[in-house]
Amino acid sequence: MEGNHTIWIEKYRPRRLDDIVGQNDIVVRLKSYVKTGNLPHLLFAGSAGVGKTTAAVALAREFFGDSWQTNFREMNASDERGIDVVRTQIKEFARTSPLGGAEFKILFLDEADALTTDAQAALRRTMETYARTCRFILSCNYSSKIIDPIQSRCAIYRFRPLDREAVIEGIGRIAAAEGLTLAEGALDAIVYVAAGDMRKAINALQGAAIISPRIDEKMIYAITATARPDEIDELLDLSIGGRFDEAERALSDLTGVRGIAPNEVLNQCYRALVQRDIDRALKVKLIDAIGEADFRLSEGANSDIQMEALIARFVLAAAGHR
Repeated sequence: MEGNHTIWIEKYRPRRLDDIVGQNDIVVRLKSYVKTGNLPHLLFAGSAGVGKTTAAVALAREFFGDSWQTNFREMNASDERGIDVVRTQIKEFARTSPLGGAEFKILFLDEADALTTDAQAALRRTMETYARTCRFILSCNYSSKIIDPIQSRCAIYRFRPLDREAVIEGIGRIAAAEGLTLAEGALDAIVYVAAGDMRKAINALQGAAIISPRIDEKMIYAITATARPDEIDELLDLSIGGRFDEAERALSDLTGVRGIAPNEVLNQCYRALVQRDIDRALKVKLIDAIGEADFRLSEGANSDIQMEALIARFVLAAAGHR
């Protein structure tokens, strides 16, 4: 298990565009840029762990070859959100000439939606001024937070959450390389925990591998502090069935005894409710209750009170539909 001494996310990060899983349409379009030798400014939008950074690095590798690091720079906009970072670090990199005979350099700006509006306005001007020597790849979770003048200057790529097959393919490759055995149900557990995020999937696999080379679903749920789907279904069944005391005990076991974060329980309840076949009006009320609890928790409300109140709202909503 020598691989456990390294961070697997970096160790097994795809080096080429062809190695990226789950984003085939995007990969085909990015490869066309390499083939033509030209690249516009790009905007990568999508949730975490779906391959945005990997695609940017792989694209730079294919454009510049072994010397890619001399003409590629990665920055995280959430580290410094203000206009100064655009006027100094970004502008300084963009204005210098590319090395090694390259036509241009690439600046990858991660979490670009964290930049203030003023900083984005300055970035827009920098993108215009130095378009000949530097191409920008902006990455964000929410493209709506990127100002329109920047969006209009970029080719926009929307990365979707990875599907089951993509996660299984990536995890299967790592498990084989590390000599791991995945028991029945372990892959299903990893897919559930990941929820389309390959980073989560790889972290779950490595965390379990540190304990044992034979991995089962129980280890995955324990390592990631995630409730099993059947436990969430039981919590919902008890609440919708009006059995408040039993639902309260089930909730207490998940958050108090098992130490699962209230936000994680909320997310899992939401995922289970969306797939559940129940009266639509009731489903709307239950999801609305989850949304309210999520907002209150994000504003700093007491998590124990809010989770108890959520169960109470479930009970009351279900009682009104009987």
